[in-house]
Amino acid sequence: MRKKLNLSLVALALAATSFTACNSGSQNTENNADAADTVATQEIQVVPVADSKAFPGASLEISSITSEKVGTDSARITVKYDVKNFTLTEHTDDMNADHMANSKEGQHIHFILDNTPYTALYKPENTTMVKLGTEHYLLSFLSRSYHESIKEEGAAVLKHFRIDENGTLSDLPLPKDASLFYSRPKGEYTGADTERVLLDFYVWNTDLKDGKKVKATINGTDFLLDNWGPYEILNAPKGELTVNLSLVDQNGNPLSGDNVSINRTVTLK
Repeated sequence: MRKKLNLSLVALALAATSFTACNSGSQNTENNADAADTVATQEIQVVPVADSKAFPGASLEISSITSEKVGTDSARITVKYDVKNFTLTEHTDDMNADHMANSKEGQHIHFILDNTPYTALYKPENTTMVKLGTEHYLLSFLSRSYHESIKEEGAAVLKHFRIDENGTLSDLPLPKDASLFYSRPKGEYTGADTERVLLDFYVWNTDLKDGKKVKATINGTDFLLDNWGPYEILNAPKGELTVNLSLVDQNGNPLSGDNVSINRTVTLK
């Protein structure tokens, strides 16, 4: 039977211990050290991440998106971006970069096509292949070097399009209902990177302040997340880590739509 936990209650409990994620400076560093020493005796936990470096005015736009037919059944899609007030390949300089999996290549763009695992872009462009006669969602957003998304307004762009049988791209209307896109965790984690695993997602047409929540099911345990922000998974066991993210209403009922639930499996070694 799954255990159901409301993150608000979890956060209150954590606030009474050294796991608080709301302090900054040296106190936060001491708390992080305490957490690393004690999580081994506890079950999986999900706690908010504090003190991420802000990027006011950072913006991302698609400057062009083109397609061409390749062979008999595919099209090559080329996307180019315009990035402002944000430096790709620069390393994010804040405390979280010291205790999370951090890209050696620095800040980047997360390119998420149809809610599949993202491609990290260190240059403002990408080319990918899709099948003819198919419909797609492309979410792109700016990311810190340790893979946490920039959630300020204008730092992400969503594209909904179709590729016809001739390889021609045409825009489709954007969804009006709430959508959810998966970002982290991703891939394989080793060594110290397994101690604090970033849980991060992107919502569209909601900021979770309207009563909606994200239900995160991690190795069979449910956590209800009522704030759109980054989280850390603590005390995850080595081996496969299964993560399901889904949008639910204020009563916990799953929402319907094209992008409302995603399953992913990562490995901790």
